[in-house]
Amino acid sequence: MSHPRFQYRPPNFTAPPLANAPDARFAPAPADGVLPDGFFSTTNLPTYVKLPSGRGGGGGGGGGGWRRPRLPRMDCVIVQSGADDLVVTEPRRVRRGDKVAVGAAEDGSEGIFVHVEGFLGGTRSPNEFRFMAADVSRERPVDYSVLAQLLGEEKERGGKILWVIGPALVHARAREDMIWFIENGYCQTLLGGNAVAVHDLEAAIFGTTLGMSSSGESVEGGHGLHMRAINAIRRAGSIEAAVTAGIVKSGIMHALVRNRIPYVLAGSIRDDGPLPDVIPDTLAAQDAMRGHTATATFAIFVATALHAIAVGNMLPAFVDSGTTADVRPLTTICVDQTEFVVTKLRDRGTHQAYGVVTNAQDFMHVLRFYVERWQQSPPPALSSR
Repeated sequence: MSHPRFQYRPPNFTAPPLANAPDARFAPAPADGVLPDGFFSTTNLPTYVKLPSGRGGGGGGGGGGWRRPRLPRMDCVIVQSGADDLVVTEPRRVRRGDKVAVGAAEDGSEGIFVHVEGFLGGTRSPNEFRFMAADVSRERPVDYSVLAQLLGEEKERGGKILWVIGPALVHARAREDMIWFIENGYCQTLLGGNAVAVHDLEAAIFGTTLGMSSSGESVEGGHGLHMRAINAIRRAGSIEAAVTAGIVKSGIMHALVRNRIPYVLAGSIRDDGPLPDVIPDTLAAQDAMRGHTATATFAIFVATALHAIAVGNMLPAFVDSGTTADVRPLTTICVDQTEFVVTKLRDRGTHQAYGVVTNAQDFMHVLRFYVERWQQSPPPALSSR
């Protein structure tokens, strides 16, 4: 029997009130990027929309009935792109005349049902999408053995593990651990900003990060070494070119290139350089990130507030394989040395995030230790407990 924490309980569409629910309503978008009045604002929970029908069913079949929209995420809208095809779309992508789902109710009374109790039963689920509902503390114990097992099982099932990291990971001497996770198949995509790549590349080329040695001592002229690292990459043309040319012989970016792991570096207004691989256009960067969050099945955020919140907003709270039977929670781990970042992430709607309040070095060291131990003798699957 499945462990209740990881078991999905699909809605009963044959019983009231869902059995008697009306079809969802749609209204045309009045202009490009403009939504009709009363549009339905999506959450990151399993959501079902009732289309005029024929066959109906549990969100996986064709011919109308209750359907789950594709590409689920919060703060978007549902667009009907075909007779029985629904897609969650960013408002900026809506075009004039697109059929946008309208309604405020989430209980099925307007043909849209948000399955709050999908993963846990009871009258009020921790999975409920709501703001300002975090419960995070640095005193909360962390069961690394469970985290390691979840990560190991995700790798074994061929899932797509997404990492979102900040430059503090490099400064905290967790760089070698991140390289280990990449080289051992526990990273299928990496998202970050200009800074994390710059600091990693500075370490690869000069052996320093922001002009400091591995022992934390400043080196002469060190304040300009990150700029020299950027220049070296720009001269090469790209990070990949610098790795191929032997300019960069180690580090996180080196491991990503050598293992052909895709990465997205999103720019910001404060970037130095930036590196030629950085996407300075915010919307273009968001699109590039969305291409990976849409297929992610596991997510780990380490030491990055803005990127964690941005990526969290793009992730559903569940993994959708296309059928109701295959729905499972999308494990999301957020690590920071302050409660503020973890709390802020959950307050912004990423309620499924498991908060770990500690520094990057400790988290990466300990998680790697437990994953290595799990690899040596993997315990019975959590789903069979």
